[in-house]
Amino acid sequence: MHTNRYKLIIFDFDGTLADSFGCVLRLFDVAALRHGLRRVDPRDLDSLLSKGPKDIMRHLGIPAWKLPLVVASMRREMRRDIDRVRLFPGVTTLLDGLSERGVALALVTSNSHDNVRCVLGPEMTARFRFFDCGVAILGKRARLRKIVARSGLAREEIFCIGDEIRDLEAARKERLAFGAVSWGFAKPDLLAARGPDVLFMTPEEIMSYCVCQKEKR
Repeated sequence: MHTNRYKLIIFDFDGTLADSFGCVLRLFDVAALRHGLRRVDPRDLDSLLSKGPKDIMRHLGIPAWKLPLVVASMRREMRRDIDRVRLFPGVTTLLDGLSERGVALALVTSNSHDNVRCVLGPEMTARFRFFDCGVAILGKRARLRKIVARSGLAREEIFCIGDEIRDLEAARKERLAFGAVSWGFAKPDLLAARGPDVLFMTPEEIMSYCVCQKEKR
């Protein structure tokens, strides 16, 4: 007989569920020109994605006061290109499987609700019990804490999954287990070096890890 390892899984969206990396890079290039920021040099991409949010902002010349403007403009521009963004292969099956096995799902993302809903579609959107969009780049920790409180669950019953170092850091600060995905924005070796609880190579591995624990007798 089997039970679930966790009762609630909190997912990131971009780079974790949705393959939006190319779109985000294009949109930041537009935003950089509009707001007078340093454009991303493809040669610097790996080292840039290994940094935390504040270091990335410093590298790109984004002052804290301007960050909300940049993010808001990118969200609006993404809405125009949202048809180009797709869920990663295997994600729909994963979300269906977790939901059908009684695992509650949550989403915490800096992307907009409209963008996320367009990519997920109404059926997948309905799978999520907690839906927190438009999160500030530096505000994930506070939103995780809010979901933990709303869920009424112990921290040991909650699992976070994301693709960036800032996702890992936010989960750690809230004393939540964290699983990193290898197919997102940050390179797998950079995530592995930060010591996530587990590094997933495929969405299928998430299912196996989260729901295939044998009950103790």
